Amino acid sequence: MTPRLRADIWVSAYMKTVRLHGGFAYLVQRGHEEAGSVLLKIERPEGGRMVLSPGYVDGERVWMKSTGPEAVSDADAESYIRRRLATDPDLWVVEVEDQQGRHFLAEPVEGED
Repeated sequence: MTPRLRADIWVSAYMKTVRLHGGFAYLVQRGHEEAGSVLLKIERPEGGRMVLSPGYVDGERVWMKSTGPEAVSDADAESYIRRRLATDPDLWVVEVEDQQGRHFLAEPVEGED
């Protein structure tokens, strides 16, 4: 299994990566500094949203499309995020805007090559 970084360090590095590559990243919810999980809300160029959450497959980190394989409305993405926050107050939420809809993740994303 891949060693896990503290959540605050991972989020900070991720947001810097997004900005360095021309995207915008906003911290919507600050979670537990060390052990909080992360949700990414990605704006898609066609206007929908995609919410990604980390998971593990065969011991390797993979980002899962939490709201399904297709983009959803902003209201549906927000509803999912609110439900998760209600059960996990340690959760971090980062919103990403990019004209090309990139997620800027180094790890694989479910359903992408």
